[in-house]
Amino acid sequence: MSEILKGGNDVQAQAKKKSFGFVRLGKRTVVTLGAEVKRELRLADGDVFELCVEDGKIILEPKKLIPADQQWFWTEEWQVGEREAQAEIEAGKVKHFDSMEEFLTDLGKEDED
Repeated sequence: MSEILKGGNDVQAQAKKKSFGFVRLGKRTVVTLGAEVKRELRLADGDVFELCVEDGKIILEPKKLIPADQQWFWTEEWQVGEREAQAEIEAGKVKHFDSMEEFLTDLGKEDED
């Protein structure tokens, strides 16, 4: 089973409204987005959308499916840790080692401090 990952920032999306003309509701309630929209949003055949109605408007928001065995990575708890780790990397709080022995020696030094 897969879960749907939330899309982008709603405020940002509203600020960047762009018209692509008109579309017609076809047989079997099909709406064709057109090649220009597909290119603009980098969409691919088979992509998934969330369909919402808001204030009388139809909103299609592209989504990505998350495989069930990867859902843990996208939990808020895990993402907090990912952001903390990225901040430490960007702050230069990382060390590089050429060998496991060098790593273990350095690891022991931190226990002494």
